[in-house]
Amino acid sequence: MADLSTDLAGAVLPNPLMTASGCAANGRELHRFLDVAGLGAFVTKSVMRGPRSGRGTPRMAETPSGMLNSIGLQGPGIDAFVEDDLPWLASVGARALVSIAGSDAEEFAEVARRLRDSEAFSAVVGVEVNISCPNVANRGLVFACQPDSSAAVLTLVREQLPGVPLFAKLSPDVTDLVLIAEACLAAGADGLTMVNTLLGMAIDLDRMRPHLGGVTGGLSGPAIRPVAVRAIWQVHGAMLTGRLRPAPIIGVGGVHSGRDALELVAAGASAVQVGTATFHDPTSPARVLRELETLLDERGLDLAGAVGLAHERTA
Repeated sequence: MADLSTDLAGAVLPNPLMTASGCAANGRELHRFLDVAGLGAFVTKSVMRGPRSGRGTPRMAETPSGMLNSIGLQGPGIDAFVEDDLPWLASVGARALVSIAGSDAEEFAEVARRLRDSEAFSAVVGVEVNISCPNVANRGLVFACQPDSSAAVLTLVREQLPGVPLFAKLSPDVTDLVLIAEACLAAGADGLTMVNTLLGMAIDLDRMRPHLGGVTGGLSGPAIRPVAVRAIWQVHGAMLTGRLRPAPIIGVGGVHSGRDALELVAAGASAVQVGTATFHDPTSPARVLRELETLLDERGLDLAGAVGLAHERTA
């Protein structure tokens, strides 16, 4: 059987499969369908400092090969998260990769500090710093569009979480993704999560108006998988050529099957998140893991040997 373990900046996980932030709340809902402790890590919905109602309705729209959402980082805030959700994840044995967000760099740092000081922090295997959510009213929240603003957030979060694996979640909606990745790694990120949703829009032609209450939203699902593969390929390639220091990459974007997951791994991802697929198949993270293991066995590969393998075979 293939060795599926993966080392994410010191966080050694038994397998590379994760949920994607925002697609499985904070675990309870998904746990009815699969044991979240069986995942490499459960990625929480992005948590901010205070309660947040998010954007107006409607918030979701189907597209021919994916989904648009404009939830707008709705959530109960960090205090409720550390008092209720994180202890629950710890109680079922889940490894939590906690996604944090903020309206400015100082809020990111405060959320990180409160998380660090929480009683159930031992369940946290790492923190995903969501600097790239596109479906918020203030596009200024997309720190990942600029190297300086990305670095400012990572610097302050790193100060609050010394020794904790940090992953910067990046947007593909930038001119030079490698430049943003370089700024995040220089500012203290241990690794990168790629990619967040792409900014999109749908129009209701019966009413001849934007479908989403927030007008624009984040596009996810199969439509964005080629974008994710490209982004991972570019950044992992920059690591291979020395432009970036080596760092683990968590791949996310349109993964519905083991073949989809293996594609991201071959491009350079050391772990894979499943997001939109969980809406119609809540068991999909476990299924994708089984399928990935079978595909690696068929090729005589362990996970570590498959990471970035396609770079060695470029014609």
